Amino acid sequence: MEKNTFWAVLLSTLFLIAWWTFFQPKPVPRQEPAETAKTDEKASRPLSKAAAVESGEPDVAVRQPEDKEIVVETANYRAVFTTRGAAIKKWLYKENSGQYTDLIYSENSRAFVTFPGSVFKLSRPEPLKLVFTHRSPLGFRIIKTYDLSEDFLHSLNIEVSRIKPSAKLPPLQIDWGPGLGTSDREKKENDNLIRAVALTSTKPKKLTKFKPGEYPAAGYKWFAVDNRYFLSAVIPDESAGFTIFSVYKPHKKVPPGILLSKDPLKGETSYSCAMNFYLGPKGQANLKSYGFDLEESIDFGFFGSLGKLALAVLFYFKNLTGNYGWAIILLTIILQIIVLPLTVKSFKATAAMKQLQPHIKTLQDKYKTDPKRLNVEMLNLYKTHKVNPLGGCLPMLLQLPIFWALFTTLRNSFELRGAHWILWVKDLSAPDTLIRIAGIPLNVLPLVMGIGMFVQQKMMSATTDPAQAKMMYLMPVLFTFMFWNFPSGLVMYWLTNSLLTMIEQYVILKRQETGVPAVKA
Repeated sequence: MEKNTFWAVLLSTLFLIAWWTFFQPKPVPRQEPAETAKTDEKASRPLSKAAAVESGEPDVAVRQPEDKEIVVETANYRAVFTTRGAAIKKWLYKENSGQYTDLIYSENSRAFVTFPGSVFKLSRPEPLKLVFTHRSPLGFRIIKTYDLSEDFLHSLNIEVSRIKPSAKLPPLQIDWGPGLGTSDREKKENDNLIRAVALTSTKPKKLTKFKPGEYPAAGYKWFAVDNRYFLSAVIPDESAGFTIFSVYKPHKKVPPGILLSKDPLKGETSYSCAMNFYLGPKGQANLKSYGFDLEESIDFGFFGSLGKLALAVLFYFKNLTGNYGWAIILLTIILQIIVLPLTVKSFKATAAMKQLQPHIKTLQDKYKTDPKRLNVEMLNLYKTHKVNPLGGCLPMLLQLPIFWALFTTLRNSFELRGAHWILWVKDLSAPDTLIRIAGIPLNVLPLVMGIGMFVQQKMMSATTDPAQAKMMYLMPVLFTFMFWNFPSGLVMYWLTNSLLTMIEQYVILKRQETGVPAVKA
């Protein structure tokens, strides 16, 4: 293979490997923290003084009722509330398969807890409306109302009022975390993908990722914890009055959580705080339908605009075919047609360089002791035959933004979750494991992709350098290894792209196989 094509493919490979190594979070086995870590987790959450009093051991004269669980179930989820802190104990999202995925990260997570040690009473139970009430021995009352929907966007209202003239109203805190749950097969990869984020309220809207610390809450439309496929977002009303947004990470093996805080105004006898909250999947169309810009939480990568466009086209083809697998194939074909002029230019330059290889070798042998003369003669050779030595490389590099945008989009698209293609490919968001041999998964699509890449390299190989040839034949192995556990929808895109490129390559190179006049010594 001529050097320019070799370097183009090698640079593309190194780009993918470097990104995967340095920018893509590395999966780590999910480990529940030890008991000491659990203690640290609770201790490290910022609490108000009033909350700390409420969380302590109750006075012997004040007998608190035992906490109880309340279950709410709809077609999309099953939620379990607890009267301790009027919090969410479990939130089981119902997958398309009928199985449930708990979006509460662990039993130590606190979802919308209010004064963790306080036990509330459920005063007015309704099918989708829960009203919790707590009368504090410190002289104030809290009424916490969950107004749930059948879908994924809900509302929460909290009222704090004084019941004793001398009582001091406590600060209010809304807590989610640490972490956000996902399905069992995604847990190993997902822990390092969990983020604490917020979206600015002014244009241009910007999604900001936060490290542990304390930040002003003003200027943000919503606050969230998310992972690849799920989102828990708090959307305060304009009058909510939250002043502090905190991100905490109790332990290095525990993902981050978020805390919104509000202090009562001096002299207030009561205050209230209203908000919406979203708890569910990161489906682009679903998030966009709510009108809060929640779809900005989806990671489309560096080339986000191209990724959004690719996803819109994917949805269109899915509506035509009724199947995301065929939609991916059609999308890949359309992309190949769009970049065909660049592909033709690249392969024509490759073919021309291939024809010049014997003459280049002659010049290299003749002027091996005179590098300056060799460079001059090489330039004259390219000029005489109107060949650009970078002609095969640059068109390929110009295609990278398109391919990379689609790569990121397919990898992060919730819509592919549980989407069936054909035969054994039953989930386009998971590897297409056909069988397991001694516990090792046999994934068919990456194998076929690797074989196709090997054939493609064989077709392009025109070099007599054994070391270079070995390197080119090693790349299909590297790609097969890298794609082995990738979602099958992503592998299918790459496989289809490789097959189409191979066909184009074969046709173009066949047409270009004309002799080049020998260069006179």
